[in-house]
Amino acid sequence: MLYFLMKYPFSLLITATVVYLSFFHPPSIGVPLVPYFDKIVHFGMYGGLSGMLWLEFLRNHRNNSSPDLRHAWIGAVVCPIIFSGGIELIQKHFTSYRGGEWADFFANTAGVAVATLIAYCLLRPLILKK
Repeated sequence: MLYFLMKYPFSLLITATVVYLSFFHPPSIGVPLVPYFDKIVHFGMYGGLSGMLWLEFLRNHRNNSSPDLRHAWIGAVVCPIIFSGGIELIQKHFTSYRGGEWADFFANTAGVAVATLIAYCLLRPLILKK
């Protein structure tokens, strides 16, 4: 556990923030100012989580000329998607103020996909080149 605290501190902080925001009971403000604002928030939360996982993985393995990217794909793509599905199911079945929606899950998955594209196509060549 100490290994993950030392190697992935920001990812763990973002994960804790996502869990908090997923079960936070926000005050009612009425009509949202931006349509589908909650989907944008879901996209950003899971895009940020996946992006930070990619960034910290690549940063921790930049001295290795060819890091095993299977671990990154599992840790930065598959795990956040499964995690978001689990959060949506918990929200649906164990809270009265949150309803797990398929649209939220798709927004989460889209955030992970976009973060993965950015990290794999842009960050990976830059970090591994150094």
